[in-house]
Amino acid sequence: MTKGVDSSRHWLRDEDQEDRQVGFPELFFDLVFVFSLIQLSHFIVEEFSLSRLLEGSVIALALWWVWNHTAWVTNWLDPARMPIRAMLFGLMFFGLLMSSAIPDAFGAKGLMFAGAYIAMQLGRSLFAIYAFRNVLPEVRRNFVRVSLWFGLSAVFWLWGALSGEATRLTLWFIALAIEYAAPEVRFFVPGLGRSHASDWKISGEHMADRCALFVMICLGESILAIGRSFADEDLSWLVIATFVGAFLASVSMWWIYFHFGQVKTKREMEETDEPGELALHVFTYGHMPVVAGVILAAISAEHLLAHPGETGDAARALVILGGPVLFLAGNLFVKRVTTGRLPRSHLAGIGVALLFMPVGLSVATYWTGLVGLATLLLVAILEYRGLAQTPHASDEVGELESE
Repeated sequence: MTKGVDSSRHWLRDEDQEDRQVGFPELFFDLVFVFSLIQLSHFIVEEFSLSRLLEGSVIALALWWVWNHTAWVTNWLDPARMPIRAMLFGLMFFGLLMSSAIPDAFGAKGLMFAGAYIAMQLGRSLFAIYAFRNVLPEVRRNFVRVSLWFGLSAVFWLWGALSGEATRLTLWFIALAIEYAAPEVRFFVPGLGRSHASDWKISGEHMADRCALFVMICLGESILAIGRSFADEDLSWLVIATFVGAFLASVSMWWIYFHFGQVKTKREMEETDEPGELALHVFTYGHMPVVAGVILAAISAEHLLAHPGETGDAARALVILGGPVLFLAGNLFVKRVTTGRLPRSHLAGIGVALLFMPVGLSVATYWTGLVGLATLLLVAILEYRGLAQTPHASDEVGELESE
């Protein structure tokens, strides 16, 4: 028994914060999602329509959920240990299968996509049950409940994979609704009770860094999409102007997220007495619209460079302006929860984008893209000026960045 305890405890991260920094195995695992985001971008751009946007939403939600749950597990388990690395490499394998199936996920490869997703979610959760077999019993019970919830959603994933395209979309949305609701009800299972956020003794610093790196991956995909699309187009003044605008939009998103919000979030996570509760809302749910907004920005950049002069429609307006709206809404929520601030600049940006959205249905797409860019630049400038006029805030940014 002592040997079992020592063995399983050996898999846990040390309490020392230095040992909870993001390691190379986790970064290697993240590379799968670079491919996933490229696949998702091509999937939506290939057929720009509302139905394709709904299908892309299912895929995006699934990608975020499998990555986020893995980040929670590696917050406890040390990827420097061989069993944990083996788990991550296994997840990478199934992640490649799932990503490869994205272009035809609502066609012939639906079972491949759903099967790989289920294997990742259930496999990782069952592994966690084994990893915590002799240590942290409250965390182990949590993963027993998590596994049961994933088992329930798996029924709808498989049912959808074996159904037609329209039915598949509905059933997969139901599966995701089950999974996204589970943490809010604390994975309640009759007879097993519910989990408690106070039992989730996590490193807030590690979670903040993991989410920041995933946002960076999404921004990297945006840069790749801009460069790839620009290289494929014949040069014209409109294409060059669109290229410059798309690049400035990516820079603005980086500035809005990283200049103040990310370092402040990291500090708040280090100091809070309830890291599990805060992490649930800030990193599990709060970062979801941030990531979705960056993904939509990458998709809109690719589409704008290919079709800058075409007249807009509902799908184009939703993607081009929906990206900034989701990105700003997510940042607003995260900053509100972690700093107590309600950034008026973010509210102003969201308002501008929403007001122009009906106009975007009937004007050339480059005008809609220009408004999306102006929205992000407006927020970045107002945020910078607001911090510059608040000495303690600007000093805090400098202190955090120098750490």
